[in-house]
Amino acid sequence: MRWSGQELAVEEPSALPGLARLNNLVRSVKTPEFAGITFHEVLAKSALNKVPGASAMPFGWTINPYRGCSHACSYCFARPTHTYLDLDAGKDFDSEIIVKINVADVVRKELAKPSWGHHPVALGTNTDPYQRAEGRYALMPGIIGALTDSGTPFSILTKGTLLRRDLDLIVAASEHVPVDLAMSIAVYDDELQQSVEPGTPTTKARLAAVTAIREHGLDCAVFLMPILPYLTDTRAHLDEALRQAKAAGATSVLYSALHLKPGVKEWFYLWLEQAHPELLPSYRKLYAGGTYAPKGYRQWLAAKITPMIRAHGLERGHEDPLTGGVRSTALGRSELAPDAALTALETQPTLF
Repeated sequence: MRWSGQELAVEEPSALPGLARLNNLVRSVKTPEFAGITFHEVLAKSALNKVPGASAMPFGWTINPYRGCSHACSYCFARPTHTYLDLDAGKDFDSEIIVKINVADVVRKELAKPSWGHHPVALGTNTDPYQRAEGRYALMPGIIGALTDSGTPFSILTKGTLLRRDLDLIVAASEHVPVDLAMSIAVYDDELQQSVEPGTPTTKARLAAVTAIREHGLDCAVFLMPILPYLTDTRAHLDEALRQAKAAGATSVLYSALHLKPGVKEWFYLWLEQAHPELLPSYRKLYAGGTYAPKGYRQWLAAKITPMIRAHGLERGHEDPLTGGVRSTALGRSELAPDAALTALETQPTLF
């Protein structure tokens, strides 16, 4: 790693107070390759996060090697998690990235415990494991290896085309455990995409990643979410999105309307005020009732897009109601997660 020559265990001016309280900060790193971004390397104490369901079983399980995300999506629902470390949900979420440099070792130890039930584990349900930093830290190969060696099913949801680096490893893993992949591609207007999610790979690049996944013999869902009211919910945009997803080889599509939690809503409205100020009054009215778009809007959207999905020959995919990622094929096995226990929950996975 290019940063390996830097001194360890020294206090950096950019080591913010909330991070210092973690007592596991190794160092803070800046590099010209990632202008404006600081990476705070920490030693994780745990890696597997349990997301409880409505009853004792099933549980959803997640792993998050990073906290914060340089994709800088204005609508990202995970933004408020940064405030737990005295970092703000806006610019800090995009530029102060916590990196769990020992996460693969911790995962392997946790998976080796006799108590581990080999439940499906989701990656990418909060911050993206294939964001740009992964090109330097390369945490995912170790995580994938640990999951595979322990016989643990896993799923990956990402906007990062860096996933292609690990496709051979993922294919090998799929020969031993159920593996489910999904690419998040919400916006099919290039100018809008670069405005609302400026740190992400282009739509074209992500569609090419879908094709690469399929060429490796694996299924790949496309998460057409969030659908942005008044911006990406037109028939023309949705039809083009589904056409391109189908052409890329997507095996299923999942969609949902934008939801704006406190902390996210304010940041998204700042973007909206700059990029599309004419829509701000409409958004304030639409989301006046809280986090979610009104039921009437969601029903209107479903009535529009459902027949379009069918017309394009795409299967309606299934989201894991506990983790928010693509539903693991392993959940079809009754010993892992009885279908009767899978209810439509809206839970918030943890990061640490």
